[in-house]
Amino acid sequence: MATQSATWAYRDDHQDFARTYFRRFGDCVVSSIGVGTYLGDPSDEQDDRYREAIDDALRSGVNVIDTAINYRHQRSERVVGDAIRESSVDREAVLVATKGGFVPFDAERPADPGEYVRSEYVDSGVVDPDDLVRGQHCLAPAFIDDQLDRSLDNLGLETIDLYYVHNPETQLESNSRDAVYDQLEATFTRLEERRAAGDIKHYGVATWQALRVPEGHDSYLSLPEIVRRARAAADAVGNEVTGFRGIQLPFNVEMADAFTVEAHEGAEGRQSAMWFAHEAELSVFTSASIMQGKLTGGLPDEVAARLDGETSVQRAINFARSAPGVTTSLVGMGSPEHVVENVAAGRYEPLGASAFDAVFE
Repeated sequence: MATQSATWAYRDDHQDFARTYFRRFGDCVVSSIGVGTYLGDPSDEQDDRYREAIDDALRSGVNVIDTAINYRHQRSERVVGDAIRESSVDREAVLVATKGGFVPFDAERPADPGEYVRSEYVDSGVVDPDDLVRGQHCLAPAFIDDQLDRSLDNLGLETIDLYYVHNPETQLESNSRDAVYDQLEATFTRLEERRAAGDIKHYGVATWQALRVPEGHDSYLSLPEIVRRARAAADAVGNEVTGFRGIQLPFNVEMADAFTVEAHEGAEGRQSAMWFAHEAELSVFTSASIMQGKLTGGLPDEVAARLDGETSVQRAINFARSAPGVTTSLVGMGSPEHVVENVAAGRYEPLGASAFDAVFE
């Protein structure tokens, strides 16, 4: 797993970046730009591009890699594992994050997806059909347990640094909010047990809508309540401190709700998800930092004028990593060419707090 000594040594090897490029995560230090592995065809050719891109990123100063078991039908996890093993960079210098929640296919989409899910997961007893939403999403402890084992095998790792419960708001389509919180607590309890066993170092939730929508929204989940359930899970297992350490949510120039929508009850009133996380000492990892490529064509003029960077991509990355409390902004890096442009964004200083706030005035 990522260690304090190895990540700090990695930072020392990349002193040419701006001083704000590396940030704290637990006892480690990690880059404020990370590799995302969501997009791309489930093909051998794309595997090769990712493998080369991840190796280039690791050698260039990026030591955060984010994936999920369902990304590209498990291929993304496997190529991340290959790239880490083949890299000259010490595995203990790298923060590896993955996710479980969506039922994954294996390497390619099967001819009959429904039959695959039935035979691989339902008939085998891994999943109770009553726990499935949309026929593809499950948060039951036994399923997450199974997915964590598969992720460890795909990645070839002894320990996953940050394991996310993936898009828990999906369960709200078929279950009450209280039922989803109860299931999260049960799953967090299992993850606390796996943390005690050394299989994961930290865990969290990776969301799309849940934490950035108003309280009345159908997909809303309360971050304070999620944190409370994680603390209860730690208490149930006998862990003195909860392993709930990070959240992931989309954040970019066009999707700034996680910073602007005050939907979470803090000590002094309602706060945005980002501000609550910041005050709760949770690390925030932003997804869709360039809006899955949509911001390559340009940013609003009034925003672009405030940001450093030679390209729209670099300015978009610097916007995302400028938000208070953000640890790392994740960017898809499916080719070596992407790596060069994305990593170069880290050579510019992000906005300070007052300058960032001014963007929203």
